[in-house]
Amino acid sequence: MDFNHDSDNNLEELQPSEDMDIGVIREAVKQMLVAFGEDASRKGLEHTPERVARMYTELLAGYRVDPTKMVNDALFEVSYDEMVIVRDVEFYSLCEHHLLPFMGRVHVAYFPNGKVIGLSKIPRIVDLFARRLQVQERMTRQIADFLNQTLKPHGVAVVVEGLHLCTMMRGVKKHDARMTTSAMHGAFRTSLATRQEFLDNISRGSEPMRF
Repeated sequence: MDFNHDSDNNLEELQPSEDMDIGVIREAVKQMLVAFGEDASRKGLEHTPERVARMYTELLAGYRVDPTKMVNDALFEVSYDEMVIVRDVEFYSLCEHHLLPFMGRVHVAYFPNGKVIGLSKIPRIVDLFARRLQVQERMTRQIADFLNQTLKPHGVAVVVEGLHLCTMMRGVKKHDARMTTSAMHGAFRTSLATRQEFLDNISRGSEPMRF
């Protein structure tokens, strides 16, 4: 699946937000427990609102990170111009429709145009976009668009494979359903051979995702 959206509009979604209001989250969780029919003051639950509120500051930490500042010290000028691939980057995110987790792996490739990014930064970019309320299609596009804007390479490709608990635990209850999304820029979009080389590389030796 290729996406053809305006990159500038997509990058408007990258701005970091204000810190979360822990007190509001804590009170909301307490009200939910009562609505479920629970006693929010019983021993097993008395600290649950605080734990859940703190958990969301970790799971949704991507809202509070400026991605441009995160990678500015890790861009290096090089003459290398062959395909760079980082595959099997695991991620965990929260579906914005039901607030249930989805998880999987991300494969990234780019053709440098005089500049490369430090290896550790690509998993960090994945985490930055995953640790938000997300849908997989948008997350895939955001990763590709950000790398394209930052590196200005000859091409960028991102493929995401995801397992979604909202389809496994509820609704259709299909445990083995997998979702694959892709976003391509430059040479990966215009050249079938280039795109196929990338897809062959990420499928070689790959094991099925397990939950």
